[in-house]
Amino acid sequence: MKVLFVYYVPSGGVDTLNRQRCRLLRQFGVHAECLYYGWGAGLQNAADFPVHVTRNDIAIKHILDSGNYEAIVVTTDHISLQRLRVLGFGGKLILEIQGYGPKEVARQQLTAAMPVINAHASALLNPQTPHISALFKELYPHIPKFQFNNCFDAAQFTYRPGPKAEAPVIAWLGRIEDNKNWREFLHIGHQLSAVYSNLQLWMFEDPNLAIPAEKEQFVRLVDTLGLKQRLTVRSNVPHAEMQQYFSMVGDSGGFLCSTSKVEGAPYAVLEAMSCRCPVLSTNSDGVSTSIYHNQTGKFYKLGDIAHAVWEARELMENPLLREQIRAGAQQHVRQHFDSMAYGRHFLGMLQTI
Repeated sequence: MKVLFVYYVPSGGVDTLNRQRCRLLRQFGVHAECLYYGWGAGLQNAADFPVHVTRNDIAIKHILDSGNYEAIVVTTDHISLQRLRVLGFGGKLILEIQGYGPKEVARQQLTAAMPVINAHASALLNPQTPHISALFKELYPHIPKFQFNNCFDAAQFTYRPGPKAEAPVIAWLGRIEDNKNWREFLHIGHQLSAVYSNLQLWMFEDPNLAIPAEKEQFVRLVDTLGLKQRLTVRSNVPHAEMQQYFSMVGDSGGFLCSTSKVEGAPYAVLEAMSCRCPVLSTNSDGVSTSIYHNQTGKFYKLGDIAHAVWEARELMENPLLREQIRAGAQQHVRQHFDSMAYGRHFLGMLQTI
């Protein structure tokens, strides 16, 4: 059986997801490949499966004709469903939603997409994101729907002991755009720096996906808050190296701060948890399957800087609770995001539709 995964560019969580599931699915007799429409930073990460990069219809048709795929999973880009049918693909077409950002955007996009999805989709898939599941049920009652956690290889991406940072580190990972809510991270860091004089802020981003106007505002806010000397921005860090960074943040006494307004199923949170790096997060919907307050991580109320600082300080100053969260988070990822379970769910989906 052959499957093709289609997305805009190899970057961020979808790139991580595709690399993990392409390797995993071999164990279930599924030969998986990826098609991206443009270059992305994820191409620097090693892949031992075919990765196609083109937006040219003739080239895509050649890939489809030679690939003999039984199913194609299209992530987010519903227009591709019609495009692939026009190019001659007659097999199973699955639309997967990993997140649209704001909930109103998700509703708008999935409502506008109804003619295309109803005409061409064989099934709908999402990683147990509550607002996406609700929209699927409301808008597409007659299309088969599947929801299961994304796969995660907790044995390969895990805690790596190494040199300890000289000061506590608060980390943030994402795109410099509004939904990722970088402003809130900077304000939280600014407030905490008044308590911890040697506090360091590490931000991991993909500059290719940043919104230019937001990047300009980012630079200005960093200057206004006086954070330049304690802020380190790292761009396009190879994925395999992130486990070392997450481990260092956890060992420093700091945490990953996830400030997103809405998320689908963020890999950064799972990766940090697997590396014993505690997470302080907004309750951004898609994290509801990974974070349980004071058990596998901590929540704070979106927009409430004082609340974030309160929870952050407890996480940094209560060693017993901190260690319980670190251990509980790592165990939770291993138990509930098991790769083999994903493989069984995925194969069951293909056999059902």
